[in-house]
Formats: sequence, C-alpha cells, structure tokens
Amino acid sequence: MPKLFIETLGCAMNSRDSEHMIAQLREKEGYTTTEDFKEADLILINTCSVRERPVHKLFSELGGFNKKKKKSAKIGVCGCTASHLGDEIIKRAPYVNFVLGARNVSKISEVLHKDKAVEIDINYDESEFAFDDFRTSPYKAFINISIGCDKACTFCIVPKTRGDEISIPADLIINEAQKAVDSGAKEVFLLGQNVNNYGRRFSGDTEKVNFTELLNRLSKIEKLERIRFTSPHPFHMDDEFIEEFARNPKICKSMHMPLQSGSSKVLKDMKRGYTKEWFINRVEKLRAECPTVSISTDIIVAFPGESDADFAETIDVMKQVRFDQIFSFKYSPRPETEAEHFPEVDSEIASQRLSYLQTLNNEILDELHLESMDKTYRVYFEELIRDGYVSGRSDNNIVIKVKGSEELLGTFQEVKVNAIGRTILTGEILA
Repeated sequence: MPKLFIETLGCAMNSRDSEHMIAQLREKEGYTTTEDFKEADLILINTCSVRERPVHKLFSELGGFNKKKKKSAKIGVCGCTASHLGDEIIKRAPYVNFVLGARNVSKISEVLHKDKAVEIDINYDESEFAFDDFRTSPYKAFINISIGCDKACTFCIVPKTRGDEISIPADLIINEAQKAVDSGAKEVFLLGQNVNNYGRRFSGDTEKVNFTELLNRLSKIEKLERIRFTSPHPFHMDDEFIEEFARNPKICKSMHMPLQSGSSKVLKDMKRGYTKEWFINRVEKLRAECPTVSISTDIIVAFPGESDADFAETIDVMKQVRFDQIFSFKYSPRPETEAEHFPEVDSEIASQRLSYLQTLNNEILDELHLESMDKTYRVYFEELIRDGYVSGRSDNNIVIKVKGSEELLGTFQEVKVNAIGRTILTGEILA
C-alpha cells in the first residue's frame, strides 16, 4: 500500500482540510499515513499564507523533503499559499509535482495523476461535496460549516485564497456530526472564517438556516455532549447568538473574539466593521448572560498608521476585558491586500509594543490562573502527554493535566486544580 506523509501549517481549517485529503487518498487511492517522510510515496505540505513566515518556511521545507525523500516519491503543495502562488511554486521548486489550492481539496485524487497540475480556482464550490470520513482524533470532530470569506479586511489575504463565503447545508453538517458521535466522539468543533455569519449564502436550493439555529439543531443530537466553534466575528455577535450561547448547555462556554485592535480608528483602517465601543459592549453582554465564559482573542500590533495613542487603546481593552488567552503578532504585510501599500510602523517600535502587550497578557494570565487554584472543573480528556500525564479541557477551555494513562481518554472527570502554570494547569481526579 502506498504511504502518505502530510505536514499541516496554519489554522484548524487547514487541519480539517488535511483530514479530508487523507480520507480521499485512503478511500480512492489506497494510501496509509506515515510519520516518516523518508518512507512516503507522497509528501503533502498543506500551507498557510496569513503571515509571511509560513510562506518562507514552505520553500525551506520543500528543499529538505526533496533532498531526503524516496526517489520515486511525489511532492504536492496544498492550501492557502498554493492558492496565491500557484504555478510560481513549481517555477521556484521544479521538483514539486502538483499544486492544489485551499478551495480545491476535493480534487486531490485528480491532481495526483497529473504531473505539474495546478488547481487553484478560488471560485470552485465544494460546499456540497461529501468527503469520505477521517478524523485524527476519535474523541472530537472538526467540521467545516462554511468555506471562504466575504469580509474585506485590509490586512487579510484569506478572501484571495479561499474565495467568497458559502455555507455548507445544515443537513450535511448535522449528518457529519451524527456520524462522529456514532463512532465515539463526544465533542464537535465547528469551523469557518466567520462562523456566526453562517447562512448568509448557500450555493444550492437548500434550507436557509442561521448560525444560532444550527447550534440549536446540533445540540439535539443524542450523546453529543459538547459543541465548540471558531471564529465568530464581533460584528455579527447579535443578542440572539449570545443568548443561545449562554443558555444552551451543550455549547462550551469559551468564546474566541478577534479584536485585532482596540483603536476604533485602526479598526476603521482595517475595515473590521465595528468599533472599540461595540466590542466592549458585546463582551459586557456576553459576561452578563454567561459569567463563567472564557474569552480569547487575536491582536495585531503596529498595523500601518497605529500611533502611540492607538496602541494605548488596545492596552485599555486588554485591561478591561482581561482575556483568558491572546494570539498576538506584529503586522505582517501580505500580497494582494489593501494594507500592503500602507506605510509601516518602525520595526523597533513594533517589537517594543508587542513585548509590552505580551508581558501584560502574562501578568493577567498569572492572576487568572491563581483564581483557578482549588477549583473543580469537568474535564474531557483527549490527549496523552509526556511524563505519564493525560490532558483535557474544561467546558470553558482551560487545559488541565492529571497523572493517568489512556483509559482516561474520551472520558469526563471532575478535576480539582492543585498547581498552576502559564499554559496548562495540573489537577487531581476527584473520587
């Protein structure tokens, strides 16, 4: 049987796309997976283009694979960087056998047999394609609920690599969730560029369902215990959505709200569609309805034109909201975006701002974690980690590890926290 090695860079949607490609290659081409690329007959790199660094990493990875791979092995480049660079990848790395864009995942068997194939049509519609089933974890299922993005954020390349936003029909999503639960998963994780914009556009003659209704229907699946999702857009966080989130017991009480900047001026320059005041209002509504919610966010530091005063607004939001987790980066100009041509903030100033932001975040995290000491959480265990520990997540997304082995995997346990760390807490299972 031929062997497949796949390396996935980037977001959870890329991880799900990799699962789809593995499923298709297993069912249609007879591939099995391997963790050693040197024994693989097919090497795939599923790429990210949101920031500049993963693009540079792609070509260094390709060179390394080409030097040490089996002579007969094929190399394919997939994902977002494939979408925006296209045949330039083969020009720069002639040993690459094919390029498959992020919107063309279902064509993996087709391009496999066409040397130098380049399939990167961002208008290709896969919203009703029924992929074969494969999941890397038996305990939870990642499920795409939409493809593409209709936003026009000036810093973001995603609309150029994943195309216009199309929602996947609700019955396909529910069927996929049901199959996952039937095979033992107790949690589903819904994926989309802007999940709470779900239902804005369907490609076929299908029932029109919004995100709140989709959550409600999924929660009716017996033996499904947890529903997570990412990422909701702050602009679409209406009261109906927040109230369903708060009152539905199957929806995990963790919310990822991408702030990007705390300055209303910068948010306008980014074309985010909301203000600092709106974001704070949505946080206040969310916490009023659901006091136990944990809130995470994304922040871009030193977006072009960001002044000291603008950065201070971001720090003000950090202090008001006290996020449970942040993903923070210096602005990275991306090709084919409006902000690519904006004058950039001095690199040293950008680094200083990022350092200050991350230091403040660490201080907040230390204080929040101290508040978790001696508290009890219901944890769903899903991963073996080193030194004889098993880790899992609480309903509000706190990562907790306990001493244990694989019999804990896929189970819920009441855990009392007895030690804290920056990214993971330690606890003991209550008898």
